[in-house]
Amino acid sequence: MRGVGSTRRAARGSAAGSAPSSGVRTSVRGGFGLVGPRRERHVLQAAELDALALPIGDDGVVIGVDSGGRPAVLGVNRPTPYEVTLIGGLWTAQVLALRAAATGARVTVETGRGQVWSGLAQAAGGGQQCVTLHDVGRVPPQGASAGSPVLVIRDCGMRPPRGRVAAGPWQSVLTLLPYLSPAAPRLVRNASLVGIQRVSPDEAEQLGRLMRLPAAAVESLPTLGDGVTLWCTERDRQFVMTQPTDAETGLLGPARRID
Repeated sequence: MRGVGSTRRAARGSAAGSAPSSGVRTSVRGGFGLVGPRRERHVLQAAELDALALPIGDDGVVIGVDSGGRPAVLGVNRPTPYEVTLIGGLWTAQVLALRAAATGARVTVETGRGQVWSGLAQAAGGGQQCVTLHDVGRVPPQGASAGSPVLVIRDCGMRPPRGRVAAGPWQSVLTLLPYLSPAAPRLVRNASLVGIQRVSPDEAEQLGRLMRLPAAAVESLPTLGDGVTLWCTERDRQFVMTQPTDAETGLLGPARRID
């Protein structure tokens, strides 16, 4: 307490004193500190406003970069139900889980292989339990809200059962399929967004017919590199490269399609 009092007395003495001996004039406003330097205001004519551009994209999780090197964003926190189907690898699903948690979402993982998710659940959130693991069919109600959005990741194998917790307001559901399976047509038809990673030529042909993909996209699917995903909606398609951060590489390893 003595030190604090001494500092306050010194501050009062400094405020009451004259300008420094160096000749630099110092103006003091009581309780507001020193007056900063003055500069001319930045003024634009109305006709010049169109030349301004702010590098701000959509709100959501940055899942990688597109073919032009621009950030690709996946908006998983929505006031309406949002279903995502990812035909791909565990690595990509786990990167999405980490990045969704970093935006403040709670991530709930429904899985029959909790051992491959346990390290991520412990590392995410800096000690806070923002990623929780549940056995298949044992996910409790999540109580999602605008202030506490939820991403449910269903890692339930080739034939995932119908989930007890469905997509709803502020609660998105991502279903991971390691390969094309008999459940894929139903999941793809119900999904708002579908992600496809490297698949076999036969699977590419089936997906092309199911999703009405152009021939060029179908031909490219069997040759996609690790970390590359074709994200599709009813109207749009975009190839995205997911590039891990150093922290993600340390936790999950390099990008890979096969688990």
